Amino acid sequence: MTLLFTHPSAIEHDPGRGHPERPDRLKAVLRALDEPEFKPLQRREAPRATVDQLARAHDRRYVEALLAAVPKEGLVGIDPDTVMCPESGEAALRASGAVIAAIDAVVAGEDSTAFCAVRPPGHHAEASRGMGFCLFNNVAIGAMHARAAHAFGRVAIVDFDVHHGNGTQHMFEDEPSVLYASSHQYPFYPGTGAAEERGVGNVFNAPLAAGSGSTAFRHAFERVILPALTDFAPDLVLVSAGFDAHARDPLAQLELGDSDFAWVTDRIREVADRSADGRVVSTLEGGYDLQALAAGATLHVRSLMA
Repeated sequence: MTLLFTHPSAIEHDPGRGHPERPDRLKAVLRALDEPEFKPLQRREAPRATVDQLARAHDRRYVEALLAAVPKEGLVGIDPDTVMCPESGEAALRASGAVIAAIDAVVAGEDSTAFCAVRPPGHHAEASRGMGFCLFNNVAIGAMHARAAHAFGRVAIVDFDVHHGNGTQHMFEDEPSVLYASSHQYPFYPGTGAAEERGVGNVFNAPLAAGSGSTAFRHAFERVILPALTDFAPDLVLVSAGFDAHARDPLAQLELGDSDFAWVTDRIREVADRSADGRVVSTLEGGYDLQALAAGATLHVRSLMA
């Protein structure tokens, strides 16, 4: 009935007053998942990722330097948007560890789907640089783990966050055994994600103009992402699940509705059912309106549980 990985440190990570990537985000998601319909979720504590596991995706010097820079008190910024407090290192290790543990669990047949309710998000983190609220690239670390620990020949990453996952794309754009497919507002932060960016034929970007709405979003998946995903026939599907494409979100203007998150999750699961024995591991990325975030996450997890 779907695994749920989280850890208290994900709420203790606090980039400071007024920061949009705030602890209340995860509180809203977990509160929504405490409703009676989600009682069947198998709840697990996210373990810490090891430095060796992180270093499969990131430069080891970056990993060690970032962890060493976690402050004993107060806040430290690694860029104008990306801030650490004393609990941030633990939260980041647990966020990546959640994805790794979820992959191990679905491979072991404990369930076919999992959702990692974690912070900080990850898809903007580059191999040797954190940015865009992200410290470690959780989904990329998961993909590397799936290949190294489970010898999967084809891992797909589907990203429906409103911002393009520049870090994820850059880590895999020369690796044909990993597919990266993203829908996102464009032009927009972080400036990457043009349709012409194709990697070695394994990158499929579906850029959408501000105000595009549900119809354009669904057409982008139907015309670009789902055919590519189907043709790739992945052994495992990883999802960067951002809910900031919602019409209520204050940081973007893509104008999606609640039902779009259920629809896209259902479509991803259909592909996974055909080629990956239903294996889908999703991890939380963005979403900055608490009501929209809770609604989107609820629908996403409900579809994973179906």
